[in-house]
Amino acid sequence: MKVIVPSLGLFVLSYYALIGSAGEANYIYGLCTVLTQATVGTTAPAIFNNRQTSADVLNPYPNKRRIHFKDDGTFRLTVFSDLHFGENPWDDWGPEQDRKSLIVMNNMLDLEQPDFVAINGDLITGDNTFKENSTLLIDQLTSPLTQKNVPFASAYGNHDNHVNITHLQETEREQLVAPTSYTRRAPEGVGGSGGEVNYWVPVYAKETDPAPSLVLWFFDSRSGWALDSNNKIINIPDWVDDSVGKWLTDEIAAMNVAWGPSENRAALAFVHVPFHVMESLQPTRDPIKEPGLDEDKLGVGSTQSTVDTSAWGSDRDKAFWTTLTSNVKNLHAVVSGHDHGNEWCSRDPATKQVLCFNKHTGYGGYGKPEWGHGVRTFDFSLATLTTSVQTWVTMENGTRIDEVTLNSSYGA
Repeated sequence: MKVIVPSLGLFVLSYYALIGSAGEANYIYGLCTVLTQATVGTTAPAIFNNRQTSADVLNPYPNKRRIHFKDDGTFRLTVFSDLHFGENPWDDWGPEQDRKSLIVMNNMLDLEQPDFVAINGDLITGDNTFKENSTLLIDQLTSPLTQKNVPFASAYGNHDNHVNITHLQETEREQLVAPTSYTRRAPEGVGGSGGEVNYWVPVYAKETDPAPSLVLWFFDSRSGWALDSNNKIINIPDWVDDSVGKWLTDEIAAMNVAWGPSENRAALAFVHVPFHVMESLQPTRDPIKEPGLDEDKLGVGSTQSTVDTSAWGSDRDKAFWTTLTSNVKNLHAVVSGHDHGNEWCSRDPATKQVLCFNKHTGYGGYGKPEWGHGVRTFDFSLATLTTSVQTWVTMENGTRIDEVTLNSSYGA
């Protein structure tokens, strides 16, 4: 059976010419083409941007530089977490915390020299911001990355959703003012209200490779606050919406057709609010084998699907957690922030999946002086890409702590 797909692609291109960017149009066209190929076995045409392989039609960033490993076969990713810009703008204390956070960010970029940065939620404390200037905080907090030309992508947190700020507004501002940002929203209808920012970033072994060797996944755990139809502040559901699971499986199916089996690639995932399973890992983790600060006892509000179980029920995050761990192969870790006093990694015995906390980076948000500030960094090597990754915490004074190798024996 022979199927003609260009007409569908041209329709999509015409549609996106009205509402979206050329990059979005090319990506959607490519996805339609590859999914058609997956269904009926036809060969996808290569007609956009001089791309010559069906693998490359899945590239969602045709007009941005490709993220790739260095010539020595290594790739370093550093995580900024819980920056909490914009607290107490009405006095001197708040702006002073933002100034200190910028110092930490600049120093960490100089010290770690990352190839890519993930900002893992609570970029802004939306509770304290004003509608007229909320998104301007994005200009400030992304300035170190823009000035140093460091590519980055964001996952958003509960404090990034409030009556004067939303995840989508922060995404749109990033795309406007930060040329090195790779943050983007999911297709319409994916993620639920307040959780629209789900996407992935490909990382190539070589810049010219047709298919990536590493995929960075960013998921939106929603949460936070919004106004209802009566202008009353209400909670937003605090788990990755079920619609993201269907989107995830569709994306992986297209990737497998275009790039080959998932087993040939590695992955790392970011979500601000940790999955509920992390609460069960805390009491049993071995602090010697799984080192890291452990000062935040996990409970109500600390993990997904715990804010209002009387209204929403419990374990609402389990469906997506099952989909994620069943479908994403060689997933080295699921990385979260939110709980500023934790910075350990542990393995879920049921799924064998490793979950990690970031290191609290920003001076905004709650904390204790003895916890300090810093970043978590991941070091990948092409030689061991699908089997292991090095990770550690770097404190703002330059001290490296809690260095471990995440592999099949971690935590055993």
